[in-house]
Amino acid sequence: MKTALRQAQEYAPLDISSYLDNEEVIAEFLTAAAEDENPDVLLSALANVAKARGMANVAQAAGLGRESLYKTLAPGARPRFHTVQAILRALNVRLSLQAPSAALKSTKLAAKAARGATKAAAKRPAPAKKRA
Repeated sequence: MKTALRQAQEYAPLDISSYLDNEEVIAEFLTAAAEDENPDVLLSALANVAKARGMANVAQAAGLGRESLYKTLAPGARPRFHTVQAILRALNVRLSLQAPSAALKSTKLAAKAARGATKAAAKRPAPAKKRA
């Protein structure tokens, strides 16, 4: 009987910054990160883009020290909005907000209407039985 030898394979950690090589990819990457509810996702994405562009260059363009930029973009950091704006300008991207899509809106409205109908039905008295 042969015994299968499993060798532990070591993989290098994924360095996403090496894939952030043009403006469109960077914009899509940051947009996807900004849509996540966890603010650390956006901070991590900003850190990866800053790494791709050169931390020292981004820090200087944002008016921060290199160490301050690292601290600002660390997981769990709570940077001021002004600081995030400065970093975004240094990365040559801008923040854009938009309303949710119509499909998402209609789904939310339908769910709200369903909840309202359920509550109204619960408050309504039961119909009286007709006697013959």
